[in-house]
Amino acid sequence: MGIIRTLPPAVVNQIAAGEVVERPASVVKELMENAIDSGATRIELTVERGGKDLVRVADNGKGMAPEDLPLAFLPHATSKIHNAEDLFGIRTLGFRGEALAAIAEVSKVRCQSRPADQANGAEILVEAGQAGSVRECGCPQGTVIEVRHLFQNTPVRRGFLKSDSTEAGHVAETFTRVALAHADLHLTYRSAGKVLHDLPTGGGLKSRIAHFFGRELADQLIWVEGSLEDVKLWGYVGHPSQSRANGRGQYFFLGGRAIRDRALSHALTEAYRGLLMVGRSPVAFLFLELPADSVDVNVHPSKIEVRFRDGPFVYSHLLSTLRRTFLKSDLTSRLHSPANPSPPRETETEAGAGAGAEAEAEPDSPRWAESGETRRDDESYRLAGSPARKHEVDSWFSGPSRFDAAPRSWPPAGGRPIPDASEFVQFHPTPHFGSGELPPPAGPVEQFDEFSTMQASPAYPNPNGNRSVNEGLEVTESVERGGRPAIPELPARAIQVHDSYLVAETPEGMVVIDQHALHERILFEEFKARIARGSLESQRLLIPEPVDLSPGDAGELVQNAELLGRLGLGVEASGDDAVVVTSMPVMLAQVSPEGLARDLVDHLRATDRAPSLDAVLNDLLSMMACKAAVKAGQRLAPEEIDALLKRRHLVTESHHCPHGRPTVLVFTKTELERQFGRI
Repeated sequence: MGIIRTLPPAVVNQIAAGEVVERPASVVKELMENAIDSGATRIELTVERGGKDLVRVADNGKGMAPEDLPLAFLPHATSKIHNAEDLFGIRTLGFRGEALAAIAEVSKVRCQSRPADQANGAEILVEAGQAGSVRECGCPQGTVIEVRHLFQNTPVRRGFLKSDSTEAGHVAETFTRVALAHADLHLTYRSAGKVLHDLPTGGGLKSRIAHFFGRELADQLIWVEGSLEDVKLWGYVGHPSQSRANGRGQYFFLGGRAIRDRALSHALTEAYRGLLMVGRSPVAFLFLELPADSVDVNVHPSKIEVRFRDGPFVYSHLLSTLRRTFLKSDLTSRLHSPANPSPPRETETEAGAGAGAEAEAEPDSPRWAESGETRRDDESYRLAGSPARKHEVDSWFSGPSRFDAAPRSWPPAGGRPIPDASEFVQFHPTPHFGSGELPPPAGPVEQFDEFSTMQASPAYPNPNGNRSVNEGLEVTESVERGGRPAIPELPARAIQVHDSYLVAETPEGMVVIDQHALHERILFEEFKARIARGSLESQRLLIPEPVDLSPGDAGELVQNAELLGRLGLGVEASGDDAVVVTSMPVMLAQVSPEGLARDLVDHLRATDRAPSLDAVLNDLLSMMACKAAVKAGQRLAPEEIDALLKRRHLVTESHHCPHGRPTVLVFTKTELERQFGRI
């Protein structure tokens, strides 16, 4: 007798429910998407105990006829597709016909619906997959579906649910994604009898972002829009100061549904390279529009994962659009005063401080308490979203540098000469740069990226492997250079404070400049320009220096010898477990070759995915620029300060150093006057 048998329909449906219905938030997603597909303009969501006891979705869509109600809860019954060809042109949020059947199999469902052309509605009850008879009822136009006691007949699955608050958080996140994807709908969310969100139409996407994530973030958003062939991209991305500690602030939408795609997330991260500190993630609300037949949404039952027909093209379009936007945007970090700063104790009249001026409320008065604001003097001025780490530790290289022991006194003690100002004018990182030294550029340094100069760029990382799916892809579209916001001109002089920061007056207020971060950015872009024109200057070692490494590390260096050669570092194999360094970059003439080689290995092997040529070049050049730049705590001569400020206007991204730290903080005159009680 055979051992293979057909599973009962109830078991099949419970297996399907395990794929479609993971938790109450999954029910919310499926029901709200069905409501949107019905043409509803208003949707109300109600949950109890995080959706464990009740999920109720009511809409004013077109409704269902009485004869359609029992069919709606049968497996693979749908009105949205009719044949296999329809799967390659999906234009609705739902299409599988699995969700309602799976939900009804593990809960108790009541559905009421009425089309506009019928006077009365119809109702059906389905409990644990068993449907009752359809009966007439009174209800408004549209559909109301109630799902009670989720996983009531599968107690093991119910036991895997988290606490009520945790499940409510997942439901709220699902509601947020739907609300952002459909800003033209009136959406209401009730939980435990309270209205948590009531979002009318007409506010637009930015209004909804402000509602869910705060006005501070919404005010720091940057509009993004680009179209190439039949792919359109639009939405908002956050200013670098609004970064997050993880990727939960990234929202991608396609065809009205929120999606997850590792390649799109990678493109977003690449676009922010050099604008964010290590470990920080950008914020984005981006919408993609492309023909329905160029994307496959039939990848996963949850429909949150998609597959693009031309993934590399979508990746490149997203990356190039963001970079063009950043080149035209003012990404300078600004200090903002608190929403409710400490009010002045007395106000000034137009003629001066009046003796009888009315006293303002103290910070601890009831007016402050009612506002819910917590005043902290130590955080009155801070860069929103900035990491706790103030300075990138410069420990990547070993060996001394001519800037490491810069004296803090002026004039220098012991007669140690300060580097000549001409070195700062040309920004030579070492006293002798070699005969191949290029003169300082006469205009803006050309931006160097994979879209204009690289011949091999893994623009679309393969989520299932370590190799790129399109090695050698060439993108001919170049990044536009025009339209970049002008950097405010600084006065000829600035003062240095704490031997680390430069303070200068501007027409709109004042700026505080991190001398190390700014010099690092200038050197970084100059190095990239030299790479684009050939390679960095190198000096052959009179005696090649051997470096003992493990066979894997030695192989990694030899494998990337051509890339390292472009940076001026020559390496050759010497046995299975050693290499010899034959040349060094002139800018790092005083760096230990062995230490440089070992740290390069650590960097090259720090990622599981094979790094792109552009990514490695940028990372290594940023490290070299960090080592060669002036250090925090180094006293500069007035001529050196002037030269540094003048070169600030010759780089394209002077607002951030290559590691993502801001180089300049703007403090407006208005904020100064507000803090001194003048306004």
